[in-house]
Amino acid sequence: MGALTNVAENRFLDHVCLVSTWTPTAPLKVALYRVAPTEAGGGTEVSGGSYARTNVTFSAASNGSITNSNDVVFPVATASWGTVVAIAIFDSAATPTMIWYGTTSTGKTVESGDEYRLPAGSIVLTSD
Repeated sequence: MGALTNVAENRFLDHVCLVSTWTPTAPLKVALYRVAPTEAGGGTEVSGGSYARTNVTFSAASNGSITNSNDVVFPVATASWGTVVAIAIFDSAATPTMIWYGTTSTGKTVESGDEYRLPAGSIVLTSD
């Protein structure tokens, strides 16, 4: 799903090449988007109607990929959130950094009373 953002790519390279260290601030959070972000960020994140970014944990990486180890369950919508077409992974710093982004396989319209859920194993991040 998707790719690292430009900011995360640079921080990762600096970290791996011993230029500087980088540890994203825990916990990692999933954000939902009505308009997909890009490597530079942007996009239109869902807002209102009890929406909140939600914690995510990951299993250990294997064969160049990693998946979420738990269901990611967002609060029940108290108003329409629109159609969710993408997600992004953020850290929890005071000014959160978008680390990863990607589109969903199909858009899902979230109406008042709906619960948006990403089952364990459905977020797959890969690196080649």
